[in-house]
Amino acid sequence: MTTPIIAVLCGGTSSEREVSIGSGRACAIALARSFPTCLIDVTAEALPAALDRERHVVFSTLHGTFGEDGGMQRLLDAAGIAYAGCDATASALTMDKTRTKQAVAACGVRSPRGLTFSAANKPTAEQVMAELGARVVLKPNNEGSSVGLFLADDRAALTAALASATSGTWLAEERIVGRELSVGVLAGRAMGVVEIRPKSGVYDYASKYTKGLTEYLAPAPLADEVTRAVQQAAAAAVAACGGRDYARVDFLLKENNEAFFLEINTLPGMKETSLLPMSARVAGMDFTALVRAMVLPAVERFQVAKRA
Repeated sequence: MTTPIIAVLCGGTSSEREVSIGSGRACAIALARSFPTCLIDVTAEALPAALDRERHVVFSTLHGTFGEDGGMQRLLDAAGIAYAGCDATASALTMDKTRTKQAVAACGVRSPRGLTFSAANKPTAEQVMAELGARVVLKPNNEGSSVGLFLADDRAALTAALASATSGTWLAEERIVGRELSVGVLAGRAMGVVEIRPKSGVYDYASKYTKGLTEYLAPAPLADEVTRAVQQAAAAAVAACGGRDYARVDFLLKENNEAFFLEINTLPGMKETSLLPMSARVAGMDFTALVRAMVLPAVERFQVAKRA
């Protein structure tokens, strides 16, 4: 049986490049304990020339556009290269927050009420508030890591936020006040629930990536039945979007224990201190075991193709 080289892709061209480099380095070190491994810094929206479908299985840690939206996945499919994680179709779907909300709603998972619009044809603050209420979250429809996130509590703040939306497609949502939760899903099964408590009260880019600004509770201090309900919703959401191998799902939990879906992250941050590894540790799986489990389905797909 042929043992492939695991090619860890990192970097990329999106606004999350530096985060991706950190994820890639951590995963390459961990994967090297189980497989021959190389780390490739992706600097253009193209397939790295070093990749060979006869030798490589790709483990991508490319976050954001091109890496996470199906762009790289389509190139890998066209080249016949096996890779871990969601395929191109599911990646493109889950990068689009509005389409993702529609997909998960079809399987009964709640999400905040929202309004999608282009920067070229955006509503007024009054129109948004009439539909969603006075407290609104505004964010790009196709970005991750809370890039471009705005919270507005009144008309003036919302007007200013809308003025900042100068390109692309945007999503305005009613602001749900509650506890922020994150759940890893591995091979169709939800792992532990992690609670995120940003000291600022907002889990924005700075809170995510600045040491000491956020407290993480793993496992989240929830009643067992609430934990199970959130886990079931996470697994159902990934399945509804056609996900495979692994993903991370984020929720807000209201005081009455109603969970509201926020988003699916198909290529989440993958340092040892990131949310998906935290969720795995709650389930008894350390970082090395986690990344091995994440890549194994792709190794199996590679070996099936070799036997064909």
